[in-house]
Amino acid sequence: MDLNDLYKEALKASEKSYSPYSHFPVGAAILLEDGSVITGVNIENRSYGLTNCAERTAVFKAVSEGYLTFKALAIATPKSDYPVGPCGACRQVLTEFAPAETPVIFGATIENTVKTTLGELYPYDSLHELASQMD
Repeated sequence: MDLNDLYKEALKASEKSYSPYSHFPVGAAILLEDGSVITGVNIENRSYGLTNCAERTAVFKAVSEGYLTFKALAIATPKSDYPVGPCGACRQVLTEFAPAETPVIFGATIENTVKTTLGELYPYDSLHELASQMD
């Protein structure tokens, strides 16, 4: 599965978003090492601090199913005018389970995406820096 196909999975997932307050649906799709895909959506709450992002929903679903290594990530924000990347909390959680070279695609439409890596989104990640120093 290529990044564009993974993005389409995230876009499809965004249709299940629970976003009655922001009206800003987000879908995420994680490609696992075995080729399967786990998706997640943003789930809002009237107390915004209790809202969960699509990326973390996907990560938590994957981990709860026993998957601890991710091959690629896609994020779809179909109501945005421009590509919206993951928030800082999501970047931190993602780096727990994926190395810096993990491919990431995010965007509003398939024609309006950014393709990058987790390391470019979250440089100087101390977990990965410490691991590389131990090698």
